[in-house]
Amino acid sequence: MPETVDTREEQAPVGAITEVHGPVVVIACDRLPPLRQALFASINHEKYLFEVHQHLDKHHVRAITLHRTAGLRRNTPVYDTGAPLHVPVTADCLGRLLNIFGEPLDGGAPLPAQTFRNIHSRPAPLCEAVGIGNTLETGVKVIDLLCPFVKGGKTGLFGGAGVGKTVLIMEFMHAIATLYQGVSVFAGVGERIREGHELWHEMQKAGVMPQTLMVFGQMDESPGVRFRVGLSALTYAEYLRDTLQKEVLFVMDNIFRFVQAGSEISSLLGRMPATVGYQPTLMTEVAEIQERILSTREGAITSVQAVYVPADDMTDPAVSAILSHLDTTVILSRAQTGKGIYPAVDPLQSGSKLMDRHTLGDRHYTIAEGVREHLARYHELEDIITMLGIEELSPGDRRIVMRARKLQRYLTQPFSVIASHTGIEGVSVPLRHTLDDCEAFLLGRYDDLPEDRCYMRGTIMGTPR
Repeated sequence: MPETVDTREEQAPVGAITEVHGPVVVIACDRLPPLRQALFASINHEKYLFEVHQHLDKHHVRAITLHRTAGLRRNTPVYDTGAPLHVPVTADCLGRLLNIFGEPLDGGAPLPAQTFRNIHSRPAPLCEAVGIGNTLETGVKVIDLLCPFVKGGKTGLFGGAGVGKTVLIMEFMHAIATLYQGVSVFAGVGERIREGHELWHEMQKAGVMPQTLMVFGQMDESPGVRFRVGLSALTYAEYLRDTLQKEVLFVMDNIFRFVQAGSEISSLLGRMPATVGYQPTLMTEVAEIQERILSTREGAITSVQAVYVPADDMTDPAVSAILSHLDTTVILSRAQTGKGIYPAVDPLQSGSKLMDRHTLGDRHYTIAEGVREHLARYHELEDIITMLGIEELSPGDRRIVMRARKLQRYLTQPFSVIASHTGIEGVSVPLRHTLDDCEAFLLGRYDDLPEDRCYMRGTIMGTPR
């Protein structure tokens, strides 16, 4: 439940700054504030916030600044806020663009500071939590067919730079607002200012901003901001889950930058690096944020997290740490983008824990496996086709290849959120139509259909392009 926090500032300082090392400050204290306590200093009427990360000895702490450090100097008095970092929460937060402190970035009025929530609050008790539910249709054909979302689960979008993670995320937010009348909370972790500005305006053009809250920690801000902005956004998602009792989509773009910020802070605090230079607390920090993404009897939080893959290496320790918490894995492939396949989902590497007959039903499972088998066989034969030509294949393999090529193009789709850029009206395809079309492809009913008729459209027998 929301917590009301007393924000009255204490008159007597708790200590003074003795050292400044980039975003890390050492504070000499009369009494040690607890870890994660929010402290502040005022210089020229400007407020600087710190978060306590280490107790060095009986009288000194290390803290991370949540603002730029320009202007900080030794002997600056530091005061105790009396609480960890907290944000103002209200149902009026929807439609807003906020920073890590819940302050407006959109030029609007500040949120009413009546009720606050601690960004470090614990997950809901196990007795109140509920397990993951059924599949959550998104209207995106390749996702719903081959790697379905789990209601109340966690989905990761893995891919390098420029393969379409952010566009796919925007389409999911559009689907939640239009198909389920739900709300979305977007956490921009280390976002470029240009990308954040464009995303904000694209969401307004798509008409889903009134049901969306965006919380940004920009790339040029302190690593402390990039490290904690995900928790701040998650706090708003928990509040909306508990108060509105709706389907809440929690989107984080990009969770890898959260790991990077944690690595930067760990080095500044003097910890010995671990595998591949990552912080020794990597698994704990990832688990801390992932374990709070859960559903209760009041409502559900479904999470979609974009994950940058360094050098397209899926064995990277940060990627492996995130992967262990996910229910659905969507791999975006650069090879797919090279072929003009959008969304660039790799159908053979992507998958979901729901991919079994008991959860999906016999028909969905059988069709999905049939599509995978055709695409896998086509992938095996690609080198032979390139060297010898398709005419050298057996009639059976040639038939599989032609159907697989059409299925590959059928699983492309124009998106509503970028219709103004592509000039193609976006479509949302119900799962039952996707299953009908794919079954018809597998049975050979569309063997005479030209491949270009399958590309970038909705259903074959349903709505036209």
